[in-house]
Amino acid sequence: MSQTQPQDLDGTTVAVLVAPEGTERVEFERPVEALTEAGAEVDVVSIEDGEAQTVDNDLEQAETVEIDETVGNVSAEDYDAVHVPGGTVGADRLRADDDAVAFVGEHLAADKPTGSICHGPWTLVESGAVEGRTLTSYPSLETDVENAGGEWVDEAVVTDDGLVTSRKPDDLDAYCDELVATIATAS
Repeated sequence: MSQTQPQDLDGTTVAVLVAPEGTERVEFERPVEALTEAGAEVDVVSIEDGEAQTVDNDLEQAETVEIDETVGNVSAEDYDAVHVPGGTVGADRLRADDDAVAFVGEHLAADKPTGSICHGPWTLVESGAVEGRTLTSYPSLETDVENAGGEWVDEAVVTDDGLVTSRKPDDLDAYCDELVATIATAS
């Protein structure tokens, strides 16, 4: 739950980019809850249609979620912002998909709010858009971020010119608050 007053995101559309399997459930559900409570319309976007299988702690199958759109059929122009949750397997699938990488890269190139948590920043790294930016992620991605020209810091949430990143599920309160506030400011 959000710790601050909800921002008004009425009329705002947000894509939540998930893998067909392996997206961390809580890193999907909590931001979606915060965004919808603030009034945003949220579409679940994936590299395949149908349903996505989320996981708990990268190991146990959790909820399935209905895919609204495939990333090959949408563009950054269709959304005001994007959120990329983590989950090691899911994030690895997304960073290996050219359409998913291009979609995230288009958002960042258009200076649209982009949020990512845990292993989700792998897709940001693959997009080539972290160079010169400061961000955080799950600690094991530090070298990937630095090799891509970004500055990695160990903080609960980091915002750099519309890019909101966070380390892990324990940081979700701070992440959700900052993601909603960043999108509200840009809208």
